[in-house]
Amino acid sequence: MIKNAGISHPPPSTPDPRRILVRGSNWLGDAVMTTPALLRLRGKFPKTHIALLTPEKLRDLWRQHPAVDEVISFTPDENVFSTVKKLRAGKFEVALVLPNSPRSAIEPWLAGIPRRIGYARPWRNWFLTQTVAPRPGMVKMQKRSVDEIKRLIEPKPEARSPKPEIPAAAHQMHEYLHLAAALGANPEPLPPQLVVTPEEIEAVKKKFSLAAIQRPIFGLNPGAEYGPAKRWPIDKFISVAREIENRTNCTWLVFGVKNDAPLAHRIESAIPSPPLAVLDLAGKTSLRELMALLKICRVLLTNDSGPMHVAAALGTPVIVPFGSTSPELTGPGLPNDPQHRVLKSDVPCSPCFLRECPIDYRCLNGISVESVVEAVLEVA
Repeated sequence: MIKNAGISHPPPSTPDPRRILVRGSNWLGDAVMTTPALLRLRGKFPKTHIALLTPEKLRDLWRQHPAVDEVISFTPDENVFSTVKKLRAGKFEVALVLPNSPRSAIEPWLAGIPRRIGYARPWRNWFLTQTVAPRPGMVKMQKRSVDEIKRLIEPKPEARSPKPEIPAAAHQMHEYLHLAAALGANPEPLPPQLVVTPEEIEAVKKKFSLAAIQRPIFGLNPGAEYGPAKRWPIDKFISVAREIENRTNCTWLVFGVKNDAPLAHRIESAIPSPPLAVLDLAGKTSLRELMALLKICRVLLTNDSGPMHVAAALGTPVIVPFGSTSPELTGPGLPNDPQHRVLKSDVPCSPCFLRECPIDYRCLNGISVESVVEAVLEVA
């Protein structure tokens, strides 16, 4: 039975829970966007033990984080019963379920956690003791059909519908804050926050021979796992990198996963001199090393991606050409943070939220090299 279809706060006499489990997001960028909610939860329950259940690939993201006392992780091949065994040992009183998947609600139910809170969704409501109704102001990331895109790019203005304005309060971080508010936490936004230590920074400088570099260090992240509709053309990245290096005498650190190695190699080959102008790090860093390296960058030029959110949460300014996705919903840091620069072209079919463009990638191609160079120089 569903005990509650909306947010309800515990009665004033209810003692604070001693142990709370938060089921975290499965994706890097989404996980970073949950940090304001976790910080608000910590503010509400300063003495409560807060544990985070997260995929193993994101475990190290939470090291040193002030909102998390314990990290419980699971591997991709681990079944739900193995995860439940870990949760039973934690003797948690409350579970706050951030993802919307059925499994994320089933885990705390099977673990016997008495109070289980999450968004109301079909096929999983029965496993929650408190379902939270959609937040007022929520904007869904709904993919456009090919027919809709073709209609939107119709040259006749009267055939188009005006673009709806997306308010800052629609940002994804508010979805997680709204859930935390079900436990009485403050729903007002905070900047996403991650932590690296000075020791970690010194270690990566030593490992990648950066300690002696006197040049300014800039970061470049040309990949995006979601798909090509998020990726600004590599030739434009190269043009920006060459122009910025000529003007600032900087060193570019090129980030990415192993699959981004060909992109990183193209960038490195395109800037052959002087020495130390480019350092290819694609697929060569751990998550903690990536965080420490992003922290030392003056600026990160990146696609809409997990590293974009990580850099912003570490206090590094980011420059982001947006294509198929919406900066109003998943932009870096707090909405409208002047530290960052978001660039997008004024095309009627964006955002479409598709992985691949069914026409000509005009949303990305319409963002000029000159505008990105200017944005980088403004914040660097």
